[in-house]
Amino acid sequence: MENKASTRSPTDFLSTVLGQTVKVRLNSGIDYKGTLACLDGYMNIALENTEEYVDGRLNNTYGDTFIRGNNVLYISAEKSS
Repeated sequence: MENKASTRSPTDFLSTVLGQTVKVRLNSGIDYKGTLACLDGYMNIALENTEEYVDGRLNNTYGDTFIRGNNVLYISAEKSS
């Protein structure tokens, strides 16, 4: 019996979180949390209502943020409250 979750691709995941709150971890260890507005095939990301976290602490807030894909370590969905 095959696990249905294991057959999902990263593209499937990203399409389900478009418009949702995500956390983007950069290779540098800095985290950005915001609403995923769009992304492209190079994994360039546009976030809205973005918060920047350094060492787990809120460092700054931004309206719109653009992150180059080559800086991204991972993207995770944030749990809704």
